[in-house]
Amino acid sequence: MTLSLLTPRLALRPLQPSDAGAMFCYRSRPDVWRYQIWKPAGEAEVRTFIEGLADADPGTPGTWLCLAITSRERGEMIGDVGLRFPEREAGSVEIGITLSPAAQKQGFAAETLEEVFRFLFLSLGIERIFASIDPRNSSSLRLMRRLGMRREAHIRGGRIIRGETVDDVIYAIRKKEFSAGDRPARA
Repeated sequence: MTLSLLTPRLALRPLQPSDAGAMFCYRSRPDVWRYQIWKPAGEAEVRTFIEGLADADPGTPGTWLCLAITSRERGEMIGDVGLRFPEREAGSVEIGITLSPAAQKQGFAAETLEEVFRFLFLSLGIERIFASIDPRNSSSLRLMRRLGMRREAHIRGGRIIRGETVDDVIYAIRKKEFSAGDRPARA
């Protein structure tokens, strides 16, 4: 399945090996990977990661789907959004989003995730979307609340990121809580 999602300012599409350079450029920055599990060692590692996703069909249990977030105006990649379809949690999807620092604080993350929510709930019939967040990442916590997600759990010492034990906060939204008609269009 070829997936392409459009918002007023963004185009979301499956990652391609040619995205490896741009993706490594922002994901290798300490201010970007600080709260994330994956810190790529080099562009080759990013390319291998992208190539490993090539055959993933949206909704297949046990897989990840990662989309490039590109500016429609400039055509450049500004971030990526990951969707994990857990093998043992049918009907649920874990989301994660990463933006280049130059693209942050402009509403792109909310615009991306609102469109991803529409796709998952309305096209794939997913029942629950959740995010796992390091609670020190206050920007991500605010974003989840702004999107209508609610805090389901706070797990003390629930994750290990680069050898450091950190808390894990789970935010989620259910299909019945999401109404595409109530979401404002972003300009």
